[in-house]
Amino acid sequence: MFDTMVITKTVASLCGALLVLLLGQWAASALYVPRNADAPQAYAIDTGEEDMDAEPVAELTFEEAFEVADADAGSQVWGQCRACHALEAGRNGVGPYLHGVVDRDIASVDGFNYSGALAQVGEVWSPENLNTFIESPANSAEGTSMNFRGIGDVQDRANLIAYIQSQS
Repeated sequence: MFDTMVITKTVASLCGALLVLLLGQWAASALYVPRNADAPQAYAIDTGEEDMDAEPVAELTFEEAFEVADADAGSQVWGQCRACHALEAGRNGVGPYLHGVVDRDIASVDGFNYSGALAQVGEVWSPENLNTFIESPANSAEGTSMNFRGIGDVQDRANLIAYIQSQS
């Protein structure tokens, strides 16, 4: 049933089919190339990339952002913290309560088991230390058990700290 001639015909038919496909692709690419493929673009779509060459807007420093911080706007950012922290004094959750945290000693809430990593942040939760920690807890205190990615916007951090301070 399978002799040499059948195998030769099968291989020849596969090679012929491949050759027809390759020649068809070559003919199609020759036929369907636009005549003005090398011409310049007829119109440009504004993507805003030209503004990237403009002078960058200076980002606020934390001190400037904290001076104009809005506690009401910080209440919206507080939603990210509410899952683990409380603003009521003495009510610990997954994280310690934050009532009076501004200018409080770091890791000083009784009854909460802190990780030892917070010693890297400083001695007192000053607004500047809170800003650094809230921006990226993992980078600020390597090995912290706080599993939060952080808040990137400096104004959001300033508003949050102002809100926490106003609720204390």
